[in-house]
Parts: sequence; C-alpha cells; structure tokens
Amino acid sequence: STNPFAQVVSKAMFESFFPNRNSFYTYEGLVQAAEVFPAFAGTGTLETRRREAAAFLANVAHETGNLVYIEEINRGEYTDYSPWFCPPAPGQRYYGRGPMQVSWNYNYCNASIAIFGDREVLRLDPGRVARESWLAWATGVWFWMTQTGAGSMTSHSAIVNGNGFGQTIRTINGGVECDGKRPDLVQIRINNYTNFVGRLGGTTGGNLGC
Repeated sequence: STNPFAQVVSKAMFESFFPNRNSFYTYEGLVQAAEVFPAFAGTGTLETRRREAAAFLANVAHETGNLVYIEEINRGEYTDYSPWFCPPAPGQRYYGRGPMQVSWNYNYCNASIAIFGDREVLRLDPGRVARESWLAWATGVWFWMTQTGAGSMTSHSAIVNGNGFGQTIRTINGGVECDGKRPDLVQIRINNYTNFVGRLGGTTGGNLGC
C-alpha cells in the first residue's frame, strides 16, 4: 500500500485490536480517511509512525468504548451562536459523533472545510458523520492533526516532535483527566497505547502521563 497508515497498521492487526467493535468503524473507512491527511502516521521514522498510529487508536478506543459508540450517549447541546462563520443550521444538533466525538457547530464547520473544502457540508448535515464510516474517521483524524484542544499542541505534533503520549491526552481531554484529576482514566489510555504500540513492533517513548 502507498497509504502511510495502512503501511503501519494492517487490517488484520486493526481487527485484532478491536474484536468487538461496532461494524460501522471499518478499517477501509479509516484508510480512506487517512488519505485526506497524508502526514497522519506518515511523518518521521517508522518508529515514530508506529507510535502515532498506536496513540491515535489508543485514544479513540477510550473515547468510544473500544469503537462501540458512534454518537455521544447523552447527546448534549453544543451550539455556540457567537461564531459568525458557522451559524447553526435549523433543526441540527452538534453533539459528539465519531471516534473523537467531535462536538460544537464551529468544529463541524472547521472539519467540513478541511475534509470537503466547504463548511456547509457538515454545518447543514452533522448527522452525516454518524452515517458514513470514512467521514467519521476523517473527523477524528482532522482533530488529531489540526486541533490543540485543551493542550498547547496538536496530538500529531506531540508524537512526531517527541513530546510524548501524555501530551495527546492533554490535548484531547486534559481539562478533565490531567494534572491529577482522573489518573485512572489516564492510565486506561496509557495501557491501550502500550498494548497497541507493542503489538505494532514499536516502543512507547517517554512522557506517557499528563
């Protein structure tokens, strides 16, 4: 394969990581999403690429109950009326969907611009993220590659620049889990990462916690 992610994680390995996953989360969908962001698991040495693939999968495993949940269970209201570039569409809700549980209208617009070159696609139909596997994966990879979240760097940068897996946790959910708030949840993510990267033939690197 010429797909960087597929070169690092085979279909058989992906399926062994998530034997009880929802059938919505397909390997083929993830590989298609990775095509949109070719630097994903495609930057640096083979060791770094293995770490990034494992780190991404470890975090999405935690966010979705090992790829079981497609939509947020509580389906909260995540509508911000202030961003002029992304007014909420009538009748649409922007709760968490996909492997990174992307939420808020402005995030749907930004993801839509990155993936489709058009904010309107997901602004008008955020539910599409829960209907198309490749698109669900693409929103997760978009967050991983471009968003700093609760941290100071993207998750992609944290791995490829050697800042460690712990910084990916901080970016994704640092406000809730890091700095001693929920060490139990941090440890679950670390355990996932250690397991996955080892099975990919890589090593964890340092700075695992946050």
